[in-house]
Amino acid sequence: MRKRTALALIALLLSSMTVGSAFAFTDVEDGQREAVTALKERGVVSGIDQEHFAPKGRISYAQSVQMIVKAMDLNLDLMKFAKPPLASDHYANVPDEAWYADAFVIAHYHGLELPKDINPNASITREQFGDLLVRALEKKGDFPLIKMFIQIQDEDQLTPELQGTIQRALLYKIVELDQAGRFHPKSELTRGEAAVWVHNAVRVLETHVSKPAPAPEPAPVPQADIAISTEKVNEEVNKITLTWELRPNPGYGMEITGIRFEEGNRAVVLYKLHAPDPDKMYPQVITPAQVSTFIPAGYKASAELAN
Repeated sequence: MRKRTALALIALLLSSMTVGSAFAFTDVEDGQREAVTALKERGVVSGIDQEHFAPKGRISYAQSVQMIVKAMDLNLDLMKFAKPPLASDHYANVPDEAWYADAFVIAHYHGLELPKDINPNASITREQFGDLLVRALEKKGDFPLIKMFIQIQDEDQLTPELQGTIQRALLYKIVELDQAGRFHPKSELTRGEAAVWVHNAVRVLETHVSKPAPAPEPAPVPQADIAISTEKVNEEVNKITLTWELRPNPGYGMEITGIRFEEGNRAVVLYKLHAPDPDKMYPQVITPAQVSTFIPAGYKASAELAN
């Protein structure tokens, strides 16, 4: 009896540990749980401690820039600098040693214009975060938009310069209006709302970002009749030359992959044919493709296309 009870307690403990490890934050509601979990797994967000995310807490400009830069995978990997770039080169109130300094530098060099006197610790409004997030998303490519205008009931409260990006945020389905059709542009954004918006933007990015075109397949190599010639080098060695006649340009080539010696003093020269590189330009000059090898004297040579 005691053994069964102990086993049951162990099983219960293990199951509770599994649930807890799957989602560490206990203060996130269902409507934001998926977004916070996904961003946490990507390393985009973290909690105020192991169990709490504080979804209703305010989000600062520093946290916002850091979150957006990470989520959109903006970096300086392909940029070259004469000296290491510093946040203080561009912002009056962003210390170079601050944990968020690199994110502000990345934002600057990706053209995400921020005020030079920005206060990193200040709260960010819904319209400011939405504008910054859309501009960061659009640095990653062109995204399809339905040509329509969404009526915002409190549009008169929007900063005129931000109306375009907020309209696109609605059309991308990154943000949504409340039941009364209001956006509340001047209200402070919460950490939970920011996570949902960023998660939605990541979905847009992963759904619509253009993928690199596959590399073109090499042109098929046509079958060909190969001429074989034998030239005596000395009493022990002959030179065997394979010739692929009348090629339209010097891009065609041949390669000897091996020699198979058979009974009856026969030597089978194995070869491959190469078509021109489709990404290169060649002069249109008729020329043969040739390749040579050596075999012992006394062997009769033949050629065979290698598998």
